[in-house]
Amino acid sequence: MVGLATVFGAGGGTSSYAEAEIADVIVMWGSNARNAHPIYFHHVLKAVNAGARLYVVDPRHSETAQFADRWLGLNVGTDIALAHTIAREIISAGLVHRAFIERATVGFDEFAAYVDDWTLERGEAVTGVPADAIRELAHAYATANAAQLCWTLGITEHHNGVDNVLSLCNLALLTGQVGRPGAGLSPLRGQNNVQGGGDMGALPNKLPGFQDIVDDLARAKFEAEWGVEVPAENGWHLTQMFEAMERGDLRSVFVIGENPAQSEADSQHATHLLESLDHLVVLDIYLTKTAQLADVVLPGSASWCESDGTVTNSERRVQRVRKALDPPGEARDDIDILLAVAERLGQRWHYDTHEDIWDELRRLSPMHAGMSWQRLDELGGIQWPCYSDDRIEPSYLHGRLWADDPAERGRLAPFSVVHDEPPVEALDDVYPLRLTTGRRLDSYNTGVQSGGFSSPNRMGETIDVSPEDASLMRITEGELVAISSRRGTIHAPARIDRGLRPGLVFMTMHFPDEVDVNVITIDATDPKAGTAEFKACAVRIDKLPVDIPLAAAGD
Repeated sequence: MVGLATVFGAGGGTSSYAEAEIADVIVMWGSNARNAHPIYFHHVLKAVNAGARLYVVDPRHSETAQFADRWLGLNVGTDIALAHTIAREIISAGLVHRAFIERATVGFDEFAAYVDDWTLERGEAVTGVPADAIRELAHAYATANAAQLCWTLGITEHHNGVDNVLSLCNLALLTGQVGRPGAGLSPLRGQNNVQGGGDMGALPNKLPGFQDIVDDLARAKFEAEWGVEVPAENGWHLTQMFEAMERGDLRSVFVIGENPAQSEADSQHATHLLESLDHLVVLDIYLTKTAQLADVVLPGSASWCESDGTVTNSERRVQRVRKALDPPGEARDDIDILLAVAERLGQRWHYDTHEDIWDELRRLSPMHAGMSWQRLDELGGIQWPCYSDDRIEPSYLHGRLWADDPAERGRLAPFSVVHDEPPVEALDDVYPLRLTTGRRLDSYNTGVQSGGFSSPNRMGETIDVSPEDASLMRITEGELVAISSRRGTIHAPARIDRGLRPGLVFMTMHFPDEVDVNVITIDATDPKAGTAEFKACAVRIDKLPVDIPLAAAGD
């Protein structure tokens, strides 16, 4: 969200899912959407079947790459280098959209001068992607009538993830591939309401509707509605919260529907910090590992089918959630629990229905103003922005950038000069393998919702290795091995994956109760977004002298 907001002023994907079907070029960068975002990938396949070209940029030859016209298998952490090389090729080949650059952007000359050294030869040497593949993608993207550029955690879960996003935005600005039907930038969210959380103000520097907390007028509006003073300073993102715990500046934490004891990088360190708090409260429907550390657990929250409300997906579509069942026993809706906590803290929040809460948002957030409960029901969901009750805006964002009138164009989109940086943790003789992490189709995050069952199709956690590395280390399929980083050691069965190149290994975070991969991941973080570098740490794999039960994982 930070990268898109930096360039365009709004932290949401610029297109709808259906617009993928009218694109003639689709670039999936750091995204195994076939497994991680199958609903969106259904639209991609429609486009491919209609003749669109699909390019996949990913260190692994993933399930998504199997559908691609061309796979660009780059070295982990070289995304900016590849984007700069593509940009330089577009500029040198005279394929930039000069009219769009002149009317809608700022900073082109400085950017063009900076990337001029990124020749195809240099790009190939740094990224490992053949020069002809880089050139093909550059020309296809720049000359497409409409091109979609999509990414996920393969771009953002790096110590420079925001800069990665900015480098992709540069490509759209060079070619005018934004602000038109079928042309856009689409970050695919990992859960059904990640976008909604940001929209509602679950960001340390934003109020609901992406309004800046340092904006005096915005704060005044919320203060008048809420009857309290809103601090005129940014809060902490999650990484900064853990840093504050370590300093002793943060002593009490309220966790709602999150499992940081297992989802944070270097999880043993994160668990230690959570244990050191004076007071930890967890509200969750499951007794997660984080909840097991808590001083107070509020276990009564109802499930999604036992609650009313909304969710907002990757295409900015706000959709109603309708209560289908009553919560069992003494379980209570999350809103009821939060209202009760507020009352015990001396506040009386007067909401009779969930619609009352939504209407408050509509009064405060202009981009939601036209989304009445009734319209959401009638239309089956509405994409933001929706400013009035009698109009639906186009499904794509930033069409204003194409306006002839400078006053209509408003804020111009800046090119970003960002520097190529390798992963924080270098490989060496002791830790010679690069571990990257991701998702599988049949599982979900830390396994709280999708773990704990048996099925013939359930893969469980594995350490995926290339055939070449498996042969070199004399590892066989299914053999239990030790995986070590500078932070710890875990055990997992090996899986030989022909989609991996030598030197690259892969794991998920889906089964931490069996194999907690975040014991070994590095907590180096992006200073702009606070996201950890889950996609790049240095490890080694050792054969075990005897079979060790899988339950012994996480030494």
